[in-house]
Amino acid sequence: MKVLLCGGGNAIHVLSSYVSALSDTHVTVLSLFPGEAERLAAAIPEEGIRCINDLGDDVNGKPDAVTDKPESIPTDLDIVIFALPSFVHELYLKTLKPYLKEGVTIGAMPAEGGFDLCAIHNLGSNFVRHSNLFALETLPWACRIIEYGKSVEVLGTKKEVEVIVSPKHGTSKESVTDILHRLVGKLPVFDPASNFLAVTLMNINSVWHPTISYGFYRNRDVNEPFEEPPLFYQGADEYTGEKLGLVSDEVLEVKRVLLKRYPTLNLDSLHHVSHWMLTSYGDDIGDKTSIYTMLRTNKGYRGLTHPMREVEIDGQKKYTPNFKYRYFTEDIPMGLVVTRGIAELAGVPTPHMDDVIVWCSQMIGKQYLVEGKLTGKDLHSTRAPQHYGYTDLDKFMEANHYLDAATGVEDEGPAVDGAQELPVSAQ
Repeated sequence: MKVLLCGGGNAIHVLSSYVSALSDTHVTVLSLFPGEAERLAAAIPEEGIRCINDLGDDVNGKPDAVTDKPESIPTDLDIVIFALPSFVHELYLKTLKPYLKEGVTIGAMPAEGGFDLCAIHNLGSNFVRHSNLFALETLPWACRIIEYGKSVEVLGTKKEVEVIVSPKHGTSKESVTDILHRLVGKLPVFDPASNFLAVTLMNINSVWHPTISYGFYRNRDVNEPFEEPPLFYQGADEYTGEKLGLVSDEVLEVKRVLLKRYPTLNLDSLHHVSHWMLTSYGDDIGDKTSIYTMLRTNKGYRGLTHPMREVEIDGQKKYTPNFKYRYFTEDIPMGLVVTRGIAELAGVPTPHMDDVIVWCSQMIGKQYLVEGKLTGKDLHSTRAPQHYGYTDLDKFMEANHYLDAATGVEDEGPAVDGAQELPVSAQ
C-alpha cells in the first residue's frame, strides 16, 4: 500500500511511526513548509521514529521518503492523509492535483468544517465523486512530540472517533474505514457519521479550543506574562464548562431547525459535547458529573497546556499566550465560523458562539462578524458557506448534496429525529 502523509507535526510523527512499521506499506511524508522536510529527514534515526504507545508496546517506524517536492511522490498512491492545519488544506490540494489520479482515497484527520467544500472547489466535483473522500472529526489520539524526528508520545487513544466517508461508485464505506484501522490500529473505533454536514457541525475542536481559551483569558490581561505555561483542560473553571455546554446547545438548535425543515435529513451523528466526551474517553474520565469535572479529570488531557511563547523579561524566562496557534488560526476560520455560517443560513441565533468568535477574532486581528452577520473583511480566509457565495439555505443543502442520503442517492439508512436529543441545559 502506497501512503502519502502530509504535514510534519505531532500527528505525522505518530502516523509515520505506526504506518511505516507495517510490513506492506511504502510511506512518503510531504511537507510544503519551508525547510521542514529537510529538517525532519535529517532528524529521523535509522531505527525510525519511536512512538510511546499508551495501549501497548512502543512502535518504531521509518518512512521511505520525506520530501518537499510533490513531483517526487509515487504516481500510484493508494491513500493520502492530511494531518496538518486546515488553513493549508487548500494549498496541498492545489499542489497535489496534477499528481493525483482519480480513485485515490484522500482525507484529513481532523478535517475541520467545510473540508468537502474545499476539496470539491480545488479538485473538482468529478474527481471527488470518482475518488474516496474521508474526514475524521478529530485526531485518533492526544499526542505530543518528545524529540523532533525521533520520538513521540500518545497520551491517550480515543475510544471512538466519528468519520465520514464519501466513497466512489462500487466502493463501500467499510472498505475505507478498514484501511484506516489497518493504518492506526484497532482503536479508536471509527463510527460512521451521517454525512459531511454532520461532521462540520460536530467539529469538536472548533467548540473545545476557542471556548476554553475564551473562558480562561476572559478576565485576564493577555499581555501579563505567566511564570509557567497554564494547564489547558485541567485549568478550565466552571464558567468555561457551562459556556461549552451553551455553545453546544446552539449547535443542537441548528440541528433541530434543519431536521424540522428537512425531515428526512440524517444528522444522527451530531451530539452534544458532553456526549462526545463520554464516548471518546469513557473510563479515562475520573469525574463525569459535568463538562467542567470531565475536563479536569480526563487522563488523556493530563498535563496539556495553553499554547504559549517563551519570552525573556529582566533575565527571567516567562510565557505569553500564542494566539497564532491553531486553536485560533484554524479552529475559528475553518471551524466555529463555518458552523456559525450554517446557523446564519438556518436563522438560528448564536449569542454564546458569537462571544467566542468575536473575542478570538480580536486576539488574531481578524474580522468575521459585523453587526451579527458574517460580512467581515476576513471572511474570504474561512470555509464558511458565505465565502463560497451561499446565502440561501435550500441552495446550500442541494448544491452540496447534503440531502442525497435522504433521497436514496447514498445508502445511509433512514434518519432518526435528532430533536429527541435536548440541549444539556434543557435536561
